[in-house]
Amino acid sequence: MPEFDANQPHNELPLLPPPLDLIESNQILKKCINARVALAELKQAAELIPNAAVLVNALPLLEARASSEIENIVTTTDKLFEFVDIAEDRADAATKEALRYRTALFEGTKMVRRGMLSTDMAIQICSTIKDIELDIRDDSGTRLTNRRTGEVIYTPPVGQKLLQEKLQNWADFMRRQEDIDPLVRMAVQHYQFEAIHPFTDGNGRTGRIFNILFLVEQGLLDTPILYLSRHIIQNKGDYYRLLSAVTREQAWSEWIMFMLTGVEETCTWTTDKIKAIRELMQHTSQYVQKMLPKIYSWELVEALFKQPYCRIANLVDAEIAKRQTASVYLKQLCEIGVLKEYRSGRETLFVHPKYIELLTGEENVWVYYAGVQTEQEQAAAAS
Repeated sequence: MPEFDANQPHNELPLLPPPLDLIESNQILKKCINARVALAELKQAAELIPNAAVLVNALPLLEARASSEIENIVTTTDKLFEFVDIAEDRADAATKEALRYRTALFEGTKMVRRGMLSTDMAIQICSTIKDIELDIRDDSGTRLTNRRTGEVIYTPPVGQKLLQEKLQNWADFMRRQEDIDPLVRMAVQHYQFEAIHPFTDGNGRTGRIFNILFLVEQGLLDTPILYLSRHIIQNKGDYYRLLSAVTREQAWSEWIMFMLTGVEETCTWTTDKIKAIRELMQHTSQYVQKMLPKIYSWELVEALFKQPYCRIANLVDAEIAKRQTASVYLKQLCEIGVLKEYRSGRETLFVHPKYIELLTGEENVWVYYAGVQTEQEQAAAAS
């Protein structure tokens, strides 16, 4: 293979799989075991939440925000919850683009359940993210540069036919290389997709969505709730450095270990997050039942966790109450400190502060409502 030149199209990008001795060391295989255990614990934790929509509505938005921020498309979790599903047309450009990431993740999950991962799926996902019809690029002007210095750090392959061949090899590797551990395949395919760089824009986000979709397709996740971009954005310099090292030096081991560490640590963090969400739901249920026994129902409390920026229509659609009664319920929840009324344009929203703080906080902790026994206090009273 010719010596790598960042200024020249990397048409010699090797096809997959890489040499097995570079991707299946004892260290890597041991790390796979740890990551699989963490994934299994995450699946189990998610199953303990009675309504999957509580997690599916929230965690992919965290992933969407972080993955977009990696590309310097910056919004806030609050804005995503405020505008998701109903008021997306009123959001700013960055928030709209992050919300489209979440839409692409959901659409991709549906496609995975109908069939295998494919190049057409990649085109559809990237088109959704960018909100335009895309195809594999047919240009020679794409270069990746250091944003600070302007230095060219990588020039991806050129020629639509060549890109199609490499992308088909990428898809075949995910589908057919079953002798390689799925978590190793996830790491390898992510590098390869980013190196092919098949689109004019949106490659990074599309590639990160495929990390999650591949785990769903392999049965390692049931729903797209792994917040893997958290690890990447916290280690952004290493992420790009290790991608480059694979290109320049075939340094597969370090790259795969980075991704496996990300899966393991993110699973553990997300499992703790889910446990905290479940505990907050139970505590909120007890508090509402004590303070507002006439309006209390589990379905009402659950609705506040499905939609942290709750609208009257959310309660009506859930058949919890008619519109006028739903408005009364939400205002009473504000009076006892569970919700806060918030104006967004002409619309009134009811924000769930404790849940928002839990979702957006790095620490998976929350503050109890006054006057309700904690689980520890209840256990002590019963003993």
